Amino acid sequence: MRDPFLVRLFGVTLAAGLLSVLWRGLPDAYGWPGGARDAAPRLVEARGDLAADEKSTIALFERSRDSVVFITTKAQVMDVWTRNVFSVPRGTGSGFIWDDAGHVVTNFHVVQGASEATVKLADGRSFKANLVGASREHDIAVLKIGVDFKRPPPVPLGASHDLKVGQKVFAIGNPFGLDWTLTTGIVSALDRTLSGEGGPAIDHLIQTDAAINPGNSGGPLLDSAGRLIGINTAIYSPSGASAGIGFAVPVDTVNRVVPQLIRTGKYVQPNLGVEVDSGLNQRLVELSGIEGVFVLGVPPGSAAEAAGLDGASFTRDGGIVPGDVVTAVDGKTVASVEQLQAILDDYQAGNRVRLSVKRGDKQREVEVALQPGA
Repeated sequence: MRDPFLVRLFGVTLAAGLLSVLWRGLPDAYGWPGGARDAAPRLVEARGDLAADEKSTIALFERSRDSVVFITTKAQVMDVWTRNVFSVPRGTGSGFIWDDAGHVVTNFHVVQGASEATVKLADGRSFKANLVGASREHDIAVLKIGVDFKRPPPVPLGASHDLKVGQKVFAIGNPFGLDWTLTTGIVSALDRTLSGEGGPAIDHLIQTDAAINPGNSGGPLLDSAGRLIGINTAIYSPSGASAGIGFAVPVDTVNRVVPQLIRTGKYVQPNLGVEVDSGLNQRLVELSGIEGVFVLGVPPGSAAEAAGLDGASFTRDGGIVPGDVVTAVDGKTVASVEQLQAILDDYQAGNRVRLSVKRGDKQREVEVALQPGA
């Protein structure tokens, strides 16, 4: 009596063998050169000219590459057992050449907490960098390197106030340490505000869908003419990688902040010279139903006092009698202290602004000269 298992095994083996023979014979049966002995590399077809937009993108990258730098940072740590202090790698980022004096612009968060930074140029040379100044409010920092010869050119400067949604943009940086990477996209939105991680919110940001990943921070965002229009600063991504929403500090802000950092090492925001408080202001808005910034005090001899602004007064039982409430600056509505500061950041100390001021049921306009912040 035959074993059923052996019969089935023989049938399966026979079927597999027949399929193998059939598979090998198919090319010959249909005239295909299956296992031809004369196989050779195929001829390469002529491509023809690149498309015009490809040529312009290639030219933009080749023209801009040398102005972009790769930044690595280290932090000092102490061995709790031996008390020895040594440096450990902290992170990487991007930056770009600002001027012929060797100033390099990057993000504040790229160098935050670092004890030293090294700037690598596109030609392979590396330089130790000194921190010149930083503005946490704008996520901007300025480094300086000593380049004696073959200085890379500064990035050409553009403008951001006239950007339009839909314009092409190009980002060059070092995502995940992959140096001198080009990504492209468009301006997706303008005037975005991004809450800082443990720091102040950053205003007037450019939103783009150009791929921006960790390591791109501090690199330039360029327009189609190769001009700087922003500093790539952050991404919105639950996963930590590019999700098509990136942000850049606009170049108009950069061009206002960086020269002051180079001159003085810090950025001083202009203000009205009045006393305000964000938390208390929000409470007063909720209680009164009046949107604006409540002036809590006016220092004697200030420009605000000369303009006739009055602060709040306090009753014996701790109550507050509102004084002037600033509702607009040069026609721009103000609803919070943060919004007021963002608007004033577009000016410089000494500039005069027209305030719309409300007190009780009366509305008036006053002109105030801005003064340097503390």
